[in-house]
Amino acid sequence: MIKNLVRGFSALSLALVPLLSAPAAQAAPSAEVTTLADAVGLVQVSAEDRTGYTRSSFKHWNSGDDAADGCNTRAEVLIAEAVVAPKVEAGCKLTGGTWESYYDGQQVTSAGALDIDHMVPLAEAWDSGASSWTAARREAYANDQGSTVSLVAVTARSNRQKSDQDPADWMPPSAEAQCRYVGEWVSTKLRWELTADDRELEALKVLAEGPCKDTIVRYTPVA
Repeated sequence: MIKNLVRGFSALSLALVPLLSAPAAQAAPSAEVTTLADAVGLVQVSAEDRTGYTRSSFKHWNSGDDAADGCNTRAEVLIAEAVVAPKVEAGCKLTGGTWESYYDGQQVTSAGALDIDHMVPLAEAWDSGASSWTAARREAYANDQGSTVSLVAVTARSNRQKSDQDPADWMPPSAEAQCRYVGEWVSTKLRWELTADDRELEALKVLAEGPCKDTIVRYTPVA
């Protein structure tokens, strides 16, 4: 009987070894919530360098979050951001629908009149650290739907006025949009660990200490 007990204990010990030795699952990054001023203080400062940049360095639009829905990232963002849902036809053709372009306060009823803006433009991201990323990370950045502020549907006109400028040189023409915009800009920089140059950071500080002092920034770092 003693032999049977020993045998049973040994078997139980062996069964527990994988459980005890298995590494703990890596926890997902937690969401961070802070004031705009504190968030700006977390952005690292670095000189910008656009050497070697091409837009094709960031593959987009890819098959999006749902590879089975037949829609690319652009279409998925349009569907997600519509205030009146469009009809999704064969080949992910969008008809109908209504959108609010928050940069300029315009209501848009044609998906073709909208651009999907990268909150921090691709060229600015390259300048701010993405030049050293892998191609896969740059693709993930260019198609990032893990944050609701990384990509935004806005009028083509406002997006092209913005181009690749940072908040030191361009802000949304709608005054009501500006604090939201700077908060989302900083959120994206922190999410992707992108830096800011001196001039950009100074502009962000002025806004954070002045008209946008009550703005709250929420972001989840990318693993």
